[in-house]
Amino acid sequence: MDTTELISIDNVTKVHKGTEVTAVDGISMDIRGNQIFGLLGPNGAGKTTMISMLCGIYRPTSGNIAVGGIDVVKNPLKLKSVIGVVPQDIALYPTLTARENLNFIGSMYGLSGSGLRDRISELLSDFDLEDAAGKKVNQCSGGMKRRINLLAGIVHNPKILFLDEPTVGVDVQSRAKILDYLLGLNKSGMTLVYTSHYLEEAEKLCSTIAVIDEGRIIAEGSPKSLIDKHKDARSLEEVFLNLTGRRARD
Repeated sequence: MDTTELISIDNVTKVHKGTEVTAVDGISMDIRGNQIFGLLGPNGAGKTTMISMLCGIYRPTSGNIAVGGIDVVKNPLKLKSVIGVVPQDIALYPTLTARENLNFIGSMYGLSGSGLRDRISELLSDFDLEDAAGKKVNQCSGGMKRRINLLAGIVHNPKILFLDEPTVGVDVQSRAKILDYLLGLNKSGMTLVYTSHYLEEAEKLCSTIAVIDEGRIIAEGSPKSLIDKHKDARSLEEVFLNLTGRRARD
């Protein structure tokens, strides 16, 4: 496993314009290469804001972020060449087919011709989506949309993949397919940074986890080390509840 620092987050704060809410509050941490890193927290904890800054979508109010040695604020175009993004919301054109969506997104990364066609065919086959290739996205099931959404994030074979709730709202079969594929991507050398509300899923998938609440990192380590630190906890979910409380978050 590559243990070199791949993502560096240095004292990063984000206050959304027009509000006094500090979504991310002075976070510093390093994410090593070739791992699956889980960023977990309750609703409103700052997960999506942090992922959005790592992807260059939001600019930090203060602090510095480097991804693959690239300053995300100074070099946003260079950043896009090494990362893939799978957002929680379906980021596809609903009136285009699955294949047309992947072709368009691949072309945005400079892919073309037979190389792009072969890559799309390979991905559709890997996800049992050959029959959906010619379907418009708005005619696809929720599970199909979620899988196509993932393929859109990896069509260019990025070095680092950011995933925000990649299995939300899908059935057991689709979830298993997605998780098995993510593990395969990681084994092939891709680094994954991942958020989820499915704690059992994160416990099985992630090599390292950081728990964020109220914009701050309140715990970090492997799932096993976090469980071992909480002697009354038998699972990551119990650790999470110990750390963040049982109050419902909206």
